[in-house]
Amino acid sequence: MNLKPIKVMLVDDQKMANFITRKLIEVTGFSTEVVDYTIPQKALLDLSNTNPDLIFLDLNMPEVNGWQFLEVLTEKQNQTQVVIVTSSTSIHDKEKAQKYAQVIDFLEKPLTKNTILSLKSKLDLAG
Repeated sequence: MNLKPIKVMLVDDQKMANFITRKLIEVTGFSTEVVDYTIPQKALLDLSNTNPDLIFLDLNMPEVNGWQFLEVLTEKQNQTQVVIVTSSTSIHDKEKAQKYAQVIDFLEKPLTKNTILSLKSKLDLAG
């Protein structure tokens, strides 16, 4: 089955985290179109230009954290699907994430090939 390529946006203040996630996305064939940002404000400004299908979003970032990023998406009525990728194991964060309609998954770092493949199968089911 030939699905249209998924355009992915990575938003994480750690360059290494974006690098690892990008490599996992490429190795698993999840997507060939990946844009990454270490500055959330820039990602928000470029959102309408990049028009991603899916955003991998870190929660703990300086200046604009993942929750604030989600609030801006909500205010702009942006329905882009979001996968939260975080080192947080807090049940409160998981519960809070469920309040956002566009959040489709909550993944803990470090991501693995299996995590990405599992996410891919969820998206294929949704598609």
